[in-house]
Amino acid sequence: MSSLLPTRLVLLFAGLVALATLGRAAAPAGFDAALRTADDERVAAILSGNAARLDAIFSDDLSYTHSNGDFDNKKSYLEKLVSGSTKYTTYQYTERKFSSIAPGIALMNARVKIKGRSVASPQLDVYLSVLAVFREEQGKWRFLAWQSARLPDAPAATK
Repeated sequence: MSSLLPTRLVLLFAGLVALATLGRAAAPAGFDAALRTADDERVAAILSGNAARLDAIFSDDLSYTHSNGDFDNKKSYLEKLVSGSTKYTTYQYTERKFSSIAPGIALMNARVKIKGRSVASPQLDVYLSVLAVFREEQGKWRFLAWQSARLPDAPAATK
């Protein structure tokens, strides 16, 4: 699967760039509030490690690329979160903006301070720049993709 990772990333970001160059879609009324609610629920589910909540929030097509380059699909990321091999304890945004790029597709650009632990990082304490994608599926915003990069120390967190 690791040989597919660069191809998947290139295709994902090429598609996002193509959509962005077509012009931003007009955001429907309540767009920001709906996406903020969806992302807040995603964070709460990740912190809880509850399989049913995570399954309902994550798209079946989830593509999750960690800041260290590791890749997870829905099944592998759920397994990590539910088993506790990856456990997040703190999730604090210093910036979070949503944009509509096409009907039913939204981007979230954010900066977030995350603490926790994983098999790879027993004491995880990172500040990340994030590009996340949400897709409206059967009338509900679901978490489709994540790509993050590590940043220097975080400023004070805001909501």
